Amino acid sequence: MMKVALLGAGHIGQIIARLLHGCGDYQVTVFDRHEAPLRALRESGILVQTLDTDDQSWLEAALESRDAVLNALPYQLAIPSARAALKMRCSYFDLTEDVAATKEIMRLADGAATAFMPQCGLAPGFISIVAHHLASKFDTLDSVKMRVGALPAFPTNALKYNVTWSVDGLINEYCHECESILDGRLTRVLPLEGLEHFSLDGTEYEAFNTSGGLGTLCETLKGHVRSLDYKTVRYRGHRELMTFLLSDLQLKNDQDTLKAIMRRSMPATMQDVVIVFVKISGLRDGALLEEVFARKIFAERDGPAPLSAIQITTAAGICTALDLFREGKLPRSGFIRQEQLALKDFLSNRFGAVYQQSRQVEAIS
Repeated sequence: MMKVALLGAGHIGQIIARLLHGCGDYQVTVFDRHEAPLRALRESGILVQTLDTDDQSWLEAALESRDAVLNALPYQLAIPSARAALKMRCSYFDLTEDVAATKEIMRLADGAATAFMPQCGLAPGFISIVAHHLASKFDTLDSVKMRVGALPAFPTNALKYNVTWSVDGLINEYCHECESILDGRLTRVLPLEGLEHFSLDGTEYEAFNTSGGLGTLCETLKGHVRSLDYKTVRYRGHRELMTFLLSDLQLKNDQDTLKAIMRRSMPATMQDVVIVFVKISGLRDGALLEEVFARKIFAERDGPAPLSAIQITTAAGICTALDLFREGKLPRSGFIRQEQLALKDFLSNRFGAVYQQSRQVEAIS
C-alpha cells in the first residue's frame, strides 16, 4: 500500500483525501495548519495531523517515510513543499497554476531520484493532456486553442461569478503575464487581454488571457505549431469589471485588499459548472482539418455529500496522476509534464472517468 502525505485539507483537499482513502490502495495522512477542516476527515477514519506549513522542518518531518506527497496548499507553498519532497526522497504532485513555481520545481527535479509532477488539476492539468492528444493526430499543426471555465451555475451578481476555488489562485492568474505561441514564436501576452465572445448551448460567454493554464505545453510544442493560447471562460461582462478593479482602482498593486473584499463579499457556491474546450487545426494527409474536444461537467448534488464541479474535476486530475504513477504508467523519476500522460489512460482510470461521464457540448460558435 502506497504511503501518501496530503498537504492541505481545504476545498479540494477534502475530496482528494476521501477518494484516495476510499479506494483502499493508499495509506493517506492529511496535514493542515487548521484543526477545523481536519475534524471531518478524522471522523471518517482518515489519518490527520496539524502542521505548521510555514516551517520547513515541519514539512520535511511530515514527508518522512512517505512514498508520495500531494500538495493541495496555496500556490505560494509549492516551492517549499517540493524542496521538502526532494530532501526526503518523496515523489511530488501538486495543483499549482503558478508559472514561476513550476519552473523552479522543474529545476529541482533535474537529476532527482524521485518524480515531480506539478500542475495536476484541471487547467493546468487535464486541458494539456487533451490538447497534446489531439495535436498528436496531425502531421503539421496550425493552431491550438484551449478554453476552460469554472463558473457558478446561477450567477446573481454584477461580476457573474462566485468563489468556486482558491481566491489566491484566481487573482494570481489575473495578474501575471501569460505564455503563448504566436507566428511560431514563444511569447508573452498580458492577462485579461485577447477578449473573445462565443455562444455555447445557448449561453453567451467571454474568454480572455490568464496565466498558468496551459502548463508546460508551450515549451513542448514550440517549433511545431503556428499559434497556441489558453484563455479562461467567464460569463460576459466579468472581464470589464475585473479590469476596473485591478487596473483602474489599482488593486493589482494591493492584492491583499482585493482578496479580502472578494472573500467577504462574494459567496462561495457548490452549484457550479466546468467548461472544457479544445480546438486544434492542422494538416493531415495534405488536408486542412480541425478537431474539437468539448465537455461540461456539473456539480453532484444528489449524494450524501454534495460535490462542486471544480472539486470533482480538480481532485480527479491529481488522483489520476498518482494512480497511474502507482501503476507504473508514468516515469519513476525526474520532472513529469502533464502531456506525458496518455488521454486514454486518464479517461479509463477510476478517478479520471468523471470526464467520461460529463456531457459533451453540442455546439459552439
